[in-house]
Amino acid sequence: MKLYLVHCGFYDQKIGDNIYEFHTNLFVAASSFEDARIKIKSDPLFKKKKMHIDGMVEIKKVSGFEISLKKSKTKG
Repeated sequence: MKLYLVHCGFYDQKIGDNIYEFHTNLFVAASSFEDARIKIKSDPLFKKKKMHIDGMVEIKKVSGFEISLKKSKTKG
């Protein structure tokens, strides 16, 4: 599994009268870009805010540290 940052855009009538596009970054563990896209589109917040994907990147390193994912024994 790999870690992906998905940059999502959305409009929120409560905040900006649907004039301004807002953005948020969501993270997802997936086996590929396509898998990440499918998973993020099923995220409850993504659906609730009617988000769209503006961009995606696989996170491989942060501040000189390599990222590796391992299955957790607990959900979350």
